[in-house]
Amino acid sequence: MIITIVLAFLIVLVFIAALSYLNFNGRINREISGLLSGAISGPGIIVTEEMLGNLPPPVQRYMTFSGVLGKAIPHTVRLKQVGRIRQDARSAWMKLEAVEYYSTTPPGFIWKVYMPNRRIPITLGRDAYLAGQGSMLIKMLSLFSMVNAAGSEVDQGAMMRYLNEMAWFPAAFLGENISWKAIDDGSAEVTLTDRGKSVSAIMHFDPEGKPLNFVARRYRMAGKGYDLETWSTPFTVYGEFEGLKLPVRGQGVWNLKEGDLVYVELEVTELEYD
Repeated sequence: MIITIVLAFLIVLVFIAALSYLNFNGRINREISGLLSGAISGPGIIVTEEMLGNLPPPVQRYMTFSGVLGKAIPHTVRLKQVGRIRQDARSAWMKLEAVEYYSTTPPGFIWKVYMPNRRIPITLGRDAYLAGQGSMLIKMLSLFSMVNAAGSEVDQGAMMRYLNEMAWFPAAFLGENISWKAIDDGSAEVTLTDRGKSVSAIMHFDPEGKPLNFVARRYRMAGKGYDLETWSTPFTVYGEFEGLKLPVRGQGVWNLKEGDLVYVELEVTELEYD
């Protein structure tokens, strides 16, 4: 009798979890459809030499290294990632697979993550920047919320993430919502403005123009609140997608007073524009 009850309970739990997954996954897919349908369409702006003329020298080298000259600024982007993530230095690493969609005009993204992978989505999550607002929702078994975050600090963090990940569609750094400020021959400050708000970061480049790192002040979840910390994303491996030279592997690092915390490692496995 006890075994029968346990089996029945497990069957009901699996059934509920399956329905919850279909519901949550469907919600994310509808958000993705809304993001893509809201992106400006039509012929993209072709990058020309003249568009690079007023950029700081290291950024000019970056654009040339990437190979954006003669190519269009994409309206939408889709990519896939594999990697691992952890909450803090005491937490175990968790494998992940993710798919991410972007709109460049207006700026926005949706990151759908599966842990440990798409075939076994024990944990399903979504991070987003839509209409100037950030939000994150991660659920275990698509039932129990592990993270459910929104608010001004999340808005800033999501906007900063979008600016950082423009490295995967670098022609968009030439958009009207982006400004550059010279620092030295190996770095420049980049600023994204959207809906009256702005975020800025320092990008570092080697003499060839290869992007090396992105450093900024970003809000980090700390208990029930947020701390403004230094955040960096060193790029470690480069590859080619859409005829461009792009970073395909890197890390997310919190540069804390007590030491650097590498909390995510990602590799891009697929990428396509429009």
